[in-house]
Amino acid sequence: MTKQKQVLGKGLGALIRPTDKPEDPVSIEPTEETRDDGVATEVLMHIEVAKIEPNPYQPRIDFDAQELRELAQSIKENGLIQPVTVRRWEGGFQLISGERRLRACKEASISHIPAYIRRVDTAEEMLELALIENIQRKTLNPVEIATSYQQLVEQYGHSPEAIAQRVGKDRSTVVNFIRLLKLPKKILASLQKNEITMGHARALITLPDETAQLRTWQRIIRDDLSVRKVEELVNTIYRKPTAPTPKRPTGISRTTPHLQELSRKLHPVYGTKVHITAGKDGKGSISFEFYSDDDLDRLIDLLLND
Repeated sequence: MTKQKQVLGKGLGALIRPTDKPEDPVSIEPTEETRDDGVATEVLMHIEVAKIEPNPYQPRIDFDAQELRELAQSIKENGLIQPVTVRRWEGGFQLISGERRLRACKEASISHIPAYIRRVDTAEEMLELALIENIQRKTLNPVEIATSYQQLVEQYGHSPEAIAQRVGKDRSTVVNFIRLLKLPKKILASLQKNEITMGHARALITLPDETAQLRTWQRIIRDDLSVRKVEELVNTIYRKPTAPTPKRPTGISRTTPHLQELSRKLHPVYGTKVHITAGKDGKGSISFEFYSDDDLDRLIDLLLND
């Protein structure tokens, strides 16, 4: 393992060493001592905002415009609480972490920004450092975190265990985040917009298919269901019956492979078992199982298309 890898495992401390971390805001005005000399690394300098390229591996997607304006005003008045982190890149710089702070400085038309200039040689290190800093600061939403973890797995071959060690989380936490990406796009967008919580999403992921997930998500939004209520609903709707279904009297009604296949197709649509039987005269019945008053209400809503 390289020295760089060992540093990454230390989380946010790898980005900002305790001895360097300022206790007071850093001025945005450069001095002769803090102007970049074009060579040094592992130092805190004032560098030109115009020379900083965005981080192409930035895990954060959402940036609130109003919050950026407020941060821009605060930086103009008070300076920057925490400098950004960059690496030297093609005659200028490439951002490692601090996208929100950099955008706020551009919003405020600030020419120079205090920055830690780090030596970072690979794209993998860029992604890891940006991910670690954002997770430690709790600025990423669950979908952004999940996407970053998935990127580390797919592009760089990291196992969930290795990721968990580097970001200071349990393996199960990393795995649960990655599983979120199996949810439909509508649900992921809802999670990003804070319409539902991580707890809601974890409950939805246990449902058997996309149709059931979307229908339950719609009910969460419509009825403002709590996580606990959703967990109860999911467990109730999709649990197996404790008693076998009573047999139909022979000679009166029957089921066939075709009817069984139709029942199977209706199961995910209505989120419960559906029984279809028919007699020799062509008459028959369709029945739906339900396990609580709430479950019955849900089925009635679906049948009435309410």
